[in-house]
Amino acid sequence: MSGKENEIVKKIRRLSPGSRPGGSSWTAGMGDDAALWRPRAGHHTILTCDWFLEGTHFLRDKHPADAVGWKCLARAVSDIAAMGGETRCFLMSLALPESLAGKWLDAFLRGLRRASRELNCELAGGDTTRRDEVLINLTVIGEIVQGRAVLRSGARVGDGIYVSGTLGDADWGLRMLKQRRGMVRTTDSALRKHLYPRPRLELGQWLATKRFASAMMDLSDGLSTDLPRLCQASGVAATIDGNSLPVSRFAESDKDARKLALHGGDDYELLFTVHPKNEGRLPGKYQGLRLTRIGEITRGRQILLREGTRNTALWPGGWDPFRRT
Repeated sequence: MSGKENEIVKKIRRLSPGSRPGGSSWTAGMGDDAALWRPRAGHHTILTCDWFLEGTHFLRDKHPADAVGWKCLARAVSDIAAMGGETRCFLMSLALPESLAGKWLDAFLRGLRRASRELNCELAGGDTTRRDEVLINLTVIGEIVQGRAVLRSGARVGDGIYVSGTLGDADWGLRMLKQRRGMVRTTDSALRKHLYPRPRLELGQWLATKRFASAMMDLSDGLSTDLPRLCQASGVAATIDGNSLPVSRFAESDKDARKLALHGGDDYELLFTVHPKNEGRLPGKYQGLRLTRIGEITRGRQILLREGTRNTALWPGGWDPFRRT
């Protein structure tokens, strides 16, 4: 390891939450060639990984470095929430130019450390290298009691379709960010969900423990893109009520709010289905977070959008990294 890389690694160890060799999750952590993972008895291990790339997921001249640190972990942890699991630890591979190894890296690690503490997910190790643009890859390890995980494949005809929170806020924030010059203010409420998304860990665990959710996933690419994935996994179709969508309060018109709710990505809310026998037991809010019924699982293959008495096919209009623009 070169002298400069060694300095970066020391900074990561100092500013990040330290791993705890001998703790509840592993017997060896940062400082060894690899971490030794120790799963808990009676639990399944949940594994997920996620890229966070400069130019694709964030802009260096507009996104504050601490928001990059927060979001790269929060969006990966959202996959654990989508199965009803608990976070345990994560590995990070980080590539960045030498020019960002000072103040930018310090701010990035502050945001990462805050996310790590609030999401109860400790850094267990990783790798660093130099590159002209910033590339971040995280692997997150979670756990869930055996037989309790909520999969995408459990939806059945007649189940209600629900979402948490409001939809479209993050995409609205991205739109505003692109319109403004220079680095944005992190205190701007219109940008908050885009910069600092909150994975719904507690909600996911509650839905899994109560066995309310028959199928579940997180909304990362937009409702119109993610719902077909859940339906495909379950071998079902769906009808969405356009008038029931919990839309963003920031949008300038009802039409724009509806479009953002259907196609906007990066919200990291939970999309889940509930069997009819459990719908009456599901509250309208969980710890102040809205839980909204937006449709129903149906037979067939097509996803329909109901607006008044009219049904139209809902085509995937959310995020697709391979779509040509």
